[in-house]
Amino acid sequence: MAQFGKGLAKRSSPSYFMAIIGISVVLFFLGLLGWIVIYANKLSQYFKENIEMNVYVRENVSAKDSASLVEYLAAQPYLKSYEYITKDVAKERYLKDGNKDWGALLDKNPLPASINFKINGAYASNDSLTKIKADIVQNIAVSDVQYPQSLVSNLNNITKKISFILLAIVGVIAILVIFLIDNTIRLAMFSNRFLIKTMQMVGATRWFIARPMDVRALINGALSGILAVGAIIGFIFFAENQIPYLSSLRDYVMLAALFGLMILLGICISFVSTHRSVVKYLKMKLDDLY
Repeated sequence: MAQFGKGLAKRSSPSYFMAIIGISVVLFFLGLLGWIVIYANKLSQYFKENIEMNVYVRENVSAKDSASLVEYLAAQPYLKSYEYITKDVAKERYLKDGNKDWGALLDKNPLPASINFKINGAYASNDSLTKIKADIVQNIAVSDVQYPQSLVSNLNNITKKISFILLAIVGVIAILVIFLIDNTIRLAMFSNRFLIKTMQMVGATRWFIARPMDVRALINGALSGILAVGAIIGFIFFAENQIPYLSSLRDYVMLAALFGLMILLGICISFVSTHRSVVKYLKMKLDDLY
């Protein structure tokens, strides 16, 4: 039996090598698509979290009421960051934008103080922002609340369309990946069909024949996944070197999940396809192998 095991390893090495390369290439393209999905999601999140809501403070509001309003907003879960703009700062920014000074016409500064804050991405929808606005305007220190409604609507519509398209592409690619890897493994096992049958004919049990091939399939699947992950990492560094802005969108948690999924997918499909092929050839008659 030991001689059969050695012969099996020698006979199957070339086909296993090509199978590893083939699976790695397929997993690489799947990982590349996953990377695009992750970065598209991060980009969408970036735009959502840069939506700004302006809360204008009433004239002659006491310092206590203003401070109370700031404390209230700072404690809300929808607020990511905020900036309190005094009347003087608002005037400075107004003049920096190239506007003319109204000093010759007005005795006082007509610009109101405001609290400008950016929201968390989870609240970047018109429904959520409408509720937030309705809650804030009830405060006695608030004169008005504004946010770019059309921008929010357009951003959400674009995000939904892109998400749907990417999800459909991922689904199709995933099916193709499973099909291509399965075919690659089956072709690799096809060259070993006579060896499998010969071992069965001399009395080897199904478990004895399948075990080394299953173990090898697990190893090959892991190697394929690791090679594909290495190629993806190299591509990411290359892309970020060409477009430095991409590095700010890097999500280590999602990338780690993607890499783990790639390796797991390589292992699972390689194992299932190999074991199924071994069982198939064991059940076939010798004449049917030709």
